[in-house]
Amino acid sequence: MSARELVVLGTASQVPTRRRAHHGALLRWDDEGVLLDPGEGTQRQLTLAGVPAGAITRICITHLHGDHCLGLPGILQRLALDGVERPVDLYFPAAGQEYVDRLVHASVAHRLPPLREHAVSADGVVDAGPAFTLHARALDHPIPTYGWRFEEPVARRMRADLLAERGIHGPDVGRLVREGVLDVGGRRVRVEEVSEPRPGQVFAFVMDTRVCRAAVDLAQDADLLVCESTFLAAEGAQAAAYGHLSATDAAGIAAQARARRLVLTHYSQRHPDEARFAEQARVVFPETHAARDLDRIPVPARR
Repeated sequence: MSARELVVLGTASQVPTRRRAHHGALLRWDDEGVLLDPGEGTQRQLTLAGVPAGAITRICITHLHGDHCLGLPGILQRLALDGVERPVDLYFPAAGQEYVDRLVHASVAHRLPPLREHAVSADGVVDAGPAFTLHARALDHPIPTYGWRFEEPVARRMRADLLAERGIHGPDVGRLVREGVLDVGGRRVRVEEVSEPRPGQVFAFVMDTRVCRAAVDLAQDADLLVCESTFLAAEGAQAAAYGHLSATDAAGIAAQARARRLVLTHYSQRHPDEARFAEQARVVFPETHAARDLDRIPVPARR
């Protein structure tokens, strides 16, 4: 199987710093490369991370504040310069259409890659394919904002012991998987009799928001949850006032949702040490990682 991992491109909220680029991340999921909230400087961060722009197959923007989208023009022109001719899917809140139009056509460009726009205006399934189903939920931020959830389809794991009991082996196993039933010695065997469900992996991306039910729903049973953590616990009132989360808030969402691993990002410039965010979050949710620029974080293996 190809790698499934999160490549952290930037971890700053609002203002980049000497050590932190504007927020941005790339989810590598088999043959898919999903660029998430490309802030200013994303093109350079991809280069530093050793990820070719051509790996990008989809772009998801949670909302149209600049630290989550100002890197889009450069990324699109880089894809064109690199000769990418396949379509690239772009997902964003429908209320931000006018800003997306400006970003896509921000400067003179010889050409752009074919762009399939998905303007999201309601909760639910946004797109579905063999690799994953993409869900959106509206979050609680001063402007229209959507979080994203990627769900791998449920598959089945064949059990060697049950196959052996029924005398099924070799090419017949493949036939049973493809067709769902198989005649064995005059008896029809269904694939459900010799296999068990294999839950698909789940990745959730929760950016600028107050604590809300939608954030928990997005994170429900996620193998890897990426969550904004703009403030520390002592600034909880300020976080809520500006439509953001503290490290403790993010950990509470992960715990309530029974996520497996939490990644914190999107830190305020007033807090240069990521370790403080991790320390506070781990009191509530021990399996927490405070991301730094250019970190590579694997999606945990299946349960």
